[in-house]
Amino acid sequence: MKPKIAFVETSDHFDEIEKEIGPLAESIMISPERLENVVDEIKDFDIVSTFISSNVDRKVLSKFSDLKLIVTRSTGYDHIDVGYANKRGITVSNIPYYGENTVAEHTFSLILSLTRNVHRAYVRTQKKDFSLEGLVGFDLKGKTIGVVGAGHIGLYVIKMAKGFGMNVLAFDINQDDFIAEVLGFTYSELDELMKNSDIISLHAPYNQKTHHMINKENISKIKPGALLINTARGALVDTEAMIWALENGILNGVGLDVLEGETLIEEELEALSSASKDTLTTLIRDHALLNREDVVITPHIAFYSQEAVMRIWETTFGDILAFLGGDSINTVSIKKKAA
Repeated sequence: MKPKIAFVETSDHFDEIEKEIGPLAESIMISPERLENVVDEIKDFDIVSTFISSNVDRKVLSKFSDLKLIVTRSTGYDHIDVGYANKRGITVSNIPYYGENTVAEHTFSLILSLTRNVHRAYVRTQKKDFSLEGLVGFDLKGKTIGVVGAGHIGLYVIKMAKGFGMNVLAFDINQDDFIAEVLGFTYSELDELMKNSDIISLHAPYNQKTHHMINKENISKIKPGALLINTARGALVDTEAMIWALENGILNGVGLDVLEGETLIEEELEALSSASKDTLTTLIRDHALLNREDVVITPHIAFYSQEAVMRIWETTFGDILAFLGGDSINTVSIKKKAA
């Protein structure tokens, strides 16, 4: 019997899904809803493809009777209880790589927006003001960029930085001296990187050890007037500390594609109804960032290019097709950490 396959958190790509998966499936469901909202409709399905907003916990997984494969269309999989899934005999697959160059390119779009005052100039010209006052920028050539997390994305950022003629410091718990020599960068401890970098760009994974890795205790070590860029995870930075650093001239500007409370902002009405003090505080701080001229914020779109989205879907289909063929690729387990 052919499997039943559900794709949740999507409202498009019907043609691709039908072409790649349709002939092999008994039935296909496509829904923009999160998995927990439609689980009762698909509890006898064999395969589910989800995204990062679904909460695939024990409660949700226990409702499935025949689930054999979960494919998350993301690199991270902390929204899935992988341990419980494994105990149930459910395979979990992810998308290991899809947007390394994409995120790196967006990183430099944020950097250039700040170093050349692109956002300020645009807002000013919309008001028919073409004055140059306060718009003087600075060259990247000869400046030092500190890359925190020299993994797949971080290495692309380093390559681009070298193209601009920049010096590069990198902090990573896993060091590759050969790569450092080939690309021409130097590994550094985090404190030294913060002290000596004109621009700090974050590309570390988020976990308990990296939570608030930029915080109240160490943010004052940043080189005065530096820029901070975060296209990784919002909670790598303590928002209160970041605002303090901006107000006290330690940071001259911040470029963010992620916010510490971005999930809460997406669900603001629900969050407000809970009246959680921590929730409200985080929301207010993030809204304060939105109103600052020295902060450029984009809505988590660093990964969002046509090519990257295509790679996500191609890998998703590949994971499913391999599983149906008796193989497993891009499989994750509780012993493996997300990139």
